[in-house]
Amino acid sequence: MAQQQNPPGDSRQHGNVISVGAGVSQPDPKMVTMGSVDTVTIGEALEVTALSLGDKPVDRKDAAAIQAAETRATGESKTRPGGLAEAAKEAAATNERTVSEEAKVTIADILTDATEKLPGDKVVTSEDAEAVVGAELRNSPEMKTTPGGVADSMSAGARLNQPL
Repeated sequence: MAQQQNPPGDSRQHGNVISVGAGVSQPDPKMVTMGSVDTVTIGEALEVTALSLGDKPVDRKDAAAIQAAETRATGESKTRPGGLAEAAKEAAATNERTVSEEAKVTIADILTDATEKLPGDKVVTSEDAEAVVGAELRNSPEMKTTPGGVADSMSAGARLNQPL
Protein backbone atom coordinates (compact mmCIF):
# COMPACT_ATOMS: atom_id res chain seq x y z
CA MET A 1 0.00 0.00 0.00
CA ALA A 2 1.58 3.28 -1.12
CA GLN A 3 1.67 6.02 1.46
CA GLN A 4 0.51 9.42 0.31
CA GLN A 5 2.96 12.26 0.74
CA ASN A 6 2.25 15.92 1.08
CA PRO A 7 4.53 18.80 0.19
CA PRO A 8 6.68 20.03 3.11
CA GLY A 9 4.57 22.00 5.59
CA ASP A 10 1.30 20.53 4.25
CA SER A 11 -0.67 18.33 6.64
CA ARG A 12 -3.65 16.39 5.29
CA GLN A 13 -5.51 13.48 6.74
CA HIS A 14 -5.62 10.13 4.90
CA GLY A 15 -7.85 7.59 6.71
CA ASN A 16 -6.82 7.52 10.36
CA VAL A 17 -3.26 8.64 9.63
CA ILE A 18 -2.13 12.21 9.18
CA SER A 19 0.57 12.68 6.55
CA VAL A 20 2.91 15.46 7.49
CA GLY A 21 5.06 16.78 4.61
CA ALA A 22 8.13 14.84 3.42
CA GLY A 23 6.41 11.45 3.82
CA VAL A 24 6.29 11.43 7.65
CA SER A 25 3.06 9.87 8.87
CA GLN A 26 1.72 9.92 12.41
CA PRO A 27 -1.44 8.41 13.89
CA ASP A 28 -4.26 10.93 14.11
CA PRO A 29 -4.28 11.98 17.80
CA LYS A 30 -8.06 12.55 17.65
CA MET A 31 -8.73 9.00 16.42
CA VAL A 32 -9.37 6.47 19.18
CA THR A 33 -9.82 2.91 18.04
CA MET A 34 -12.50 1.19 20.07
CA GLY A 35 -13.17 -2.51 20.13
CA SER A 36 -13.14 -4.91 17.27
CA VAL A 37 -13.70 -3.93 13.68
CA ASP A 38 -17.35 -4.95 13.88
CA THR A 39 -18.78 -3.61 17.15
CA VAL A 40 -18.01 -1.80 20.40
CA THR A 41 -19.06 -3.31 23.72
CA ILE A 42 -19.92 -1.47 26.93
CA GLY A 43 -16.75 -2.80 28.55
CA GLU A 44 -14.66 -1.47 25.67
CA ALA A 45 -16.34 1.94 25.90
CA LEU A 46 -15.50 2.03 29.62
CA GLU A 47 -11.89 1.14 28.84
CA VAL A 48 -11.72 4.02 26.36
CA THR A 49 -12.81 6.32 29.20
CA ALA A 50 -9.92 4.99 31.29
CA LEU A 51 -7.56 5.87 28.45
CA SER A 52 -8.99 9.29 27.62
CA LEU A 53 -9.74 10.56 31.12
CA GLY A 54 -7.76 8.22 33.34
CA ASP A 55 -6.16 10.80 35.63
CA LYS A 56 -9.48 12.40 36.57
CA PRO A 57 -10.59 11.65 40.13
CA VAL A 58 -13.88 9.73 40.28
CA ASP A 59 -16.85 11.88 41.34
CA ARG A 60 -20.54 11.15 41.93
CA LYS A 61 -21.57 11.66 38.31
CA ASP A 62 -18.83 9.28 37.14
CA ALA A 63 -20.01 6.70 39.67
CA ALA A 64 -23.62 7.06 38.50
CA ALA A 65 -22.62 6.68 34.85
CA ILE A 66 -20.46 3.63 35.63
CA GLN A 67 -23.34 2.07 37.57
CA ALA A 68 -25.73 2.65 34.67
CA ALA A 69 -23.22 1.17 32.22
CA GLU A 70 -22.63 -1.90 34.40
CA THR A 71 -26.38 -2.38 34.78
CA ARG A 72 -26.85 -2.22 31.01
CA ALA A 73 -23.94 -4.61 30.40
CA THR A 74 -25.02 -7.24 32.89
CA GLY A 75 -28.80 -6.85 32.77
CA GLU A 76 -28.84 -6.87 36.58
CA SER A 77 -30.70 -4.11 38.40
CA LYS A 78 -28.73 -4.31 41.65
CA THR A 79 -25.16 -3.16 42.21
CA ARG A 80 -22.87 -6.19 42.20
CA PRO A 81 -20.69 -6.58 45.29
CA GLY A 82 -17.10 -6.04 44.18
CA GLY A 83 -18.19 -4.72 40.79
CA LEU A 84 -17.24 -1.58 38.91
CA ALA A 85 -20.24 0.39 40.20
CA GLU A 86 -19.53 -0.43 43.83
CA ALA A 87 -15.85 0.47 43.40
CA ALA A 88 -16.80 3.75 41.68
CA LYS A 89 -19.28 4.71 44.43
CA GLU A 90 -16.68 3.99 47.11
CA ALA A 91 -14.06 5.97 45.16
CA ALA A 92 -16.37 8.98 44.79
CA ALA A 93 -17.13 8.96 48.52
CA THR A 94 -13.44 8.61 49.40
CA ASN A 95 -12.45 11.36 46.97
CA GLU A 96 -14.94 13.79 48.54
CA ARG A 97 -13.12 13.36 51.88
CA THR A 98 -9.60 13.39 50.40
CA VAL A 99 -7.73 16.70 50.21
CA SER A 100 -4.64 15.59 48.29
CA GLU A 101 -5.29 15.25 44.55
CA GLU A 102 -2.52 12.64 44.29
CA ALA A 103 -4.29 10.43 46.83
CA LYS A 104 -7.64 10.41 45.03
CA VAL A 105 -8.93 7.34 43.19
CA THR A 106 -8.98 7.95 39.43
CA ILE A 107 -11.12 6.81 36.52
CA ALA A 108 -8.21 4.61 35.36
CA ASP A 109 -8.06 2.94 38.78
CA ILE A 110 -11.66 1.82 38.33
CA LEU A 111 -12.09 1.31 34.57
CA THR A 112 -8.77 -0.12 33.36
CA ASP A 113 -9.51 -3.66 32.09
CA ALA A 114 -13.26 -3.08 32.51
CA THR A 115 -14.10 -5.84 30.01
CA GLU A 116 -12.38 -8.35 32.26
CA LYS A 117 -13.98 -6.93 35.42
CA LEU A 118 -17.54 -7.04 34.09
CA PRO A 119 -19.30 -10.38 34.66
CA GLY A 120 -21.15 -9.82 31.38
CA ASP A 121 -20.81 -7.49 28.43
CA LYS A 122 -22.80 -6.55 25.37
CA VAL A 123 -22.66 -4.34 22.31
CA VAL A 124 -23.44 -0.68 23.10
CA THR A 125 -26.80 0.49 21.76
CA SER A 126 -28.22 3.99 21.59
CA GLU A 127 -30.57 3.03 24.45
CA ASP A 128 -27.58 2.04 26.60
CA ALA A 129 -25.87 5.34 25.82
CA GLU A 130 -29.03 7.32 26.62
CA ALA A 131 -29.36 5.57 30.00
CA VAL A 132 -25.75 6.38 30.88
CA VAL A 133 -26.04 10.00 29.71
CA GLY A 134 -29.19 10.38 31.82
CA ALA A 135 -27.51 8.95 34.92
CA GLU A 136 -24.51 11.25 34.49
CA LEU A 137 -26.71 14.32 33.96
CA ARG A 138 -28.94 13.56 36.97
CA ASN A 139 -25.86 13.45 39.18
CA SER A 140 -24.18 16.56 37.78
CA PRO A 141 -24.72 19.82 39.67
CA GLU A 142 -24.10 21.74 36.43
CA MET A 143 -26.30 19.33 34.39
CA LYS A 144 -23.43 18.53 31.99
CA THR A 145 -21.66 15.35 31.02
CA THR A 146 -17.89 15.17 31.31
CA PRO A 147 -16.14 15.61 27.94
CA GLY A 148 -14.37 12.31 27.23
CA GLY A 149 -16.18 10.69 30.17
CA VAL A 150 -18.30 7.59 30.46
CA ALA A 151 -21.36 9.10 28.75
CA ASP A 152 -19.26 10.41 25.86
CA SER A 153 -17.52 7.06 25.36
CA MET A 154 -20.81 5.17 25.46
CA SER A 155 -22.38 7.60 22.97
CA ALA A 156 -19.39 7.24 20.64
CA GLY A 157 -19.60 3.45 20.89
CA ALA A 158 -23.31 3.50 20.10
CA ARG A 159 -22.73 5.73 17.06
CA LEU A 160 -20.00 3.40 15.78
CA ASN A 161 -22.37 0.45 16.20
CA GLN A 162 -25.11 2.09 14.11
CA PRO A 163 -25.64 0.35 10.79
CA LEU A 164 -24.54 2.44 7.82
